[in-house]
Amino acid sequence: MKHRVFIYIIALAATLRAEAQTSIEEVLRSVEANNKELQATRQQVEAQTLEAKLDNNLPDPTVTYSHLYGNQEGMGFTGEFIASQSFDFPSLYAQRRKWSKLQGENFNKQGEEVRQQILLQAKEVCLDLILLNQQQRLLDLRRENAEQLSKLYAERLENGDANILETNKINLELLNVRNEARMNEATRTAKLQELAALNGGIAISFTDTAYVPVDQPASLADLQQEVLTADRRLQSLRSAQQAALRQISVSKAKGLPSFELGYRMNPSSGGQRYNGFLVGISIPLFSNRNNVKQAKAQSLYTDLQLESATTVVENELMQLYNRSVALKASIDEYRTELDRQNSLALLNKAIQAGQISMIEYFVDVTTLYQSLQNYMQLQNEYQKVMAQIYKYQL
Repeated sequence: MKHRVFIYIIALAATLRAEAQTSIEEVLRSVEANNKELQATRQQVEAQTLEAKLDNNLPDPTVTYSHLYGNQEGMGFTGEFIASQSFDFPSLYAQRRKWSKLQGENFNKQGEEVRQQILLQAKEVCLDLILLNQQQRLLDLRRENAEQLSKLYAERLENGDANILETNKINLELLNVRNEARMNEATRTAKLQELAALNGGIAISFTDTAYVPVDQPASLADLQQEVLTADRRLQSLRSAQQAALRQISVSKAKGLPSFELGYRMNPSSGGQRYNGFLVGISIPLFSNRNNVKQAKAQSLYTDLQLESATTVVENELMQLYNRSVALKASIDEYRTELDRQNSLALLNKAIQAGQISMIEYFVDVTTLYQSLQNYMQLQNEYQKVMAQIYKYQL
């Protein structure tokens, strides 16, 4: 059995974190460009922004003409031509313009929130793929080791230096590792398909085996201040809050009168004609009833929504931070112990020299493999927790 195989297994634990790469960022940019839901969201935001501006348009001008005939001979005819334009009080247009701008910002924030959720989902898939790629590498090493041991003990069995129980043990290990490798590859294929679906149906090859290093936040207080300012959900609610406040001003301005200006002409038989101007005013005595109350209630609703969401974000952040601290401590302990040990090389020498049995060897090597698996799993969980904490950076 080659000494380099065991050295490589030990080195795996120390180097899984050392290969810096930017492939996840490339995947996220591809998903941002190709994801169908994001494309639909962009169109929806544009449509909603344009819709918010529609209420501030002038009403269409009206033109009417009536032609009246007399009921007796000689009376001739008379007619009426009216062209008019109605409009609201000028200050209402100013208020609605400000409100539509705030609404547009709100829709953009909502679109950014959807974008963040999709990119976070894609990033978590990439992190799971890194774990699966690491597991595949470890399983390949385990299979190579088991195949070499199987060949070695088959020869020893023929020479009478090994018993059938030891040979059966290594054959079962070889069977198990092959099965685990198939299951791991099936899970990896499913994750790649999930990533392709997020990428608009375009397949992505992702073979990285190392995570981008993420530093632990200095303190929870600093992290809370940073996250509460940049959180997409809270930003969306703040923009909705500002739009709701502006809607109160719009509702108040709707209580001002609207006007109508126009031109009127009355032609009649005999060449007689009357020309003049049309002036009208409409006082909203009934149409604006309860509009201000409704706008104030909506504004209070957005205030309470923001307060509730802030509390939720703070609690989620505290839980994620505490979990990241626990995971980091466990990772450091595993790293220190795995870096310190060289048990695989010692076990290799011992089993080749016949100092230990196959059963003893597998008890120790299984513990080491499980420790490596636990270490990789802890790294994956830590990376996903940190992705949740820093999702506002996406």
